Amino acid sequence: MSAVTPVRKHRVLLAEDHQVVREGLRLLLDHFDDMEVVGEVSDGARAVEVAEAIGPSIVVMDIGLPGLNGIEAARRLTRSRPDIRIVILSMRDDATAVDSALRAGARGYVLKGSGSATLCDAIRTVAQGGVYLSPGISEYVLQGYLQSDCASVDPLTEREREILQLIAEGYTSAEIAARLNLKTKTIQNHRANIMDKLDVRTTAGLVRYAIAAGVVG
Repeated sequence: MSAVTPVRKHRVLLAEDHQVVREGLRLLLDHFDDMEVVGEVSDGARAVEVAEAIGPSIVVMDIGLPGLNGIEAARRLTRSRPDIRIVILSMRDDATAVDSALRAGARGYVLKGSGSATLCDAIRTVAQGGVYLSPGISEYVLQGYLQSDCASVDPLTEREREILQLIAEGYTSAEIAARLNLKTKTIQNHRANIMDKLDVRTTAGLVRYAIAAGVVG
């Protein structure tokens, strides 16, 4: 009798801030023989930290994670661990969100509500080195990304994007300083630089930019 070849499992880290959604994703993936959820986190910074520590083959990452959003987390993880593939989960199907995710290093982009088959297809495709976009994403989004000769340049640094997200989430300069282990004056200087670069003069203007740019959901 020939030996049964064991199924090679895709080791998946789930990064989703809503516990009910996260538990649902785990149950969904555990249903498939070739999927194994090896960890769960609820924010972007933790996603990078845990992924670097345990080395999953795939990170399924919500785009709207608190503190450090999914796109920023993908950018950092791609730089530190390019061997780990990233699939972004999102409600957004606009060109800005998809383009930002792909340029940050994500190899898959799945719309929430697409169904278990779509997510599993994305994980398998990305694990094999391919790129997967949810069927619900308009074809023009993909074509615009592939054909773009001059992508818009983000004027903000990585640290400035991180601070902008926290500002948009309602944190004060002192609270941001405490979270990032920086001085309050340093955060205020970053805030002033962000406003100058974006030609924005109010917090409301910063929040509007953050939403339009996909920094927050």
